[in-house]
Amino acid sequence: MLFGIFALIWHDFNIWQQIDVFGNIPHGPLAVVAGIVEIAAGFALFIPKTARAGALVLAILYGIFALLWIPVYAQKPTYNAIGNIFEQLSMVSGALMIYAALSPEHRSRRLATIAYYLFAVSVVSFTLEQALYLDGTASFVPKWIPPSGMFWAVATTVFFGLAAVALLIRRYALLAAQLTALMIAGFQVLVWLPAPFAQSTLLSWAGNAENLGILASALIVAGYLSNQAQMGMRESIAVL
Repeated sequence: MLFGIFALIWHDFNIWQQIDVFGNIPHGPLAVVAGIVEIAAGFALFIPKTARAGALVLAILYGIFALLWIPVYAQKPTYNAIGNIFEQLSMVSGALMIYAALSPEHRSRRLATIAYYLFAVSVVSFTLEQALYLDGTASFVPKWIPPSGMFWAVATTVFFGLAAVALLIRRYALLAAQLTALMIAGFQVLVWLPAPFAQSTLLSWAGNAENLGILASALIVAGYLSNQAQMGMRESIAVL
């Protein structure tokens, strides 16, 4: 919903959700349409009868934004474009997992598994993106946090890497998802929330929405893993 609100205010797409592949066409009308869709789909998640449809719409929309980065990468093959693809796909994961949770059981397990590994691979991408752009990552760290921005750039890259391994091999995966969510929440509080007060731009406001979207997906994955653990425990008790 925040993405939609910012699109309506600025009548433009943010840098993560772009339509550059279509050339120099007016952004305003398309941004307004996309914004209305995002607000409506986000609101639909609050209503049980429409939540499944809202999740599907968001999964499709974020999937489209992810695909639109592929031609950008083809024109200029840097990891920045790949990173943006997986940032969008991480939010596809969260939306798809909600859709799976509200789907018939014979579909839900397969969809949830796909969504889970989509998020796990996205965390691999977060690791690689930070590793390749350590200086840029360090520049986001507030100057007042000791010992240095580069220290935290390296540390959070290592944390992402450990989480990615845990999620992929499904060992300590729940803890990894929870700690990943906690770390991303830290980014929200320390980096993105203050950003609009320093410079009120579409980038600074949409950065909050982007980070919150990824945080939500991490929490959804953690909830999925927690439910899986509880189901396994109940099955073990039933066997005993």
